[in-house]
Amino acid sequence: MLHLYRYPKLKMQINIIIFGQLCDLLGENLVLENIADTDSLTAILNEKYPGLADSKYMMAVDKKLVTGNTLLNNKSTVALMPAFSGG
Repeated sequence: MLHLYRYPKLKMQINIIIFGQLCDLLGENLVLENIADTDSLTAILNEKYPGLADSKYMMAVDKKLVTGNTLLNNKSTVALMPAFSGG
């Protein structure tokens, strides 16, 4: 006898930590689901928070600064930090 089991669709959660003046635009930390990479995350955040598109900020994935598109995994932590300069 063949039994077919249905597996629930897995939801990939991405934790987003927000620092500095970006908190004024985005509010508190966020949890978003099913985002494959940082380019997709940026597009979604820019659509939801239009002021973010004009802001300069840096992005880190799992405590590593990233400059290009980076794949995200379930439970990835993304940090959004205002751009900073030396002085």
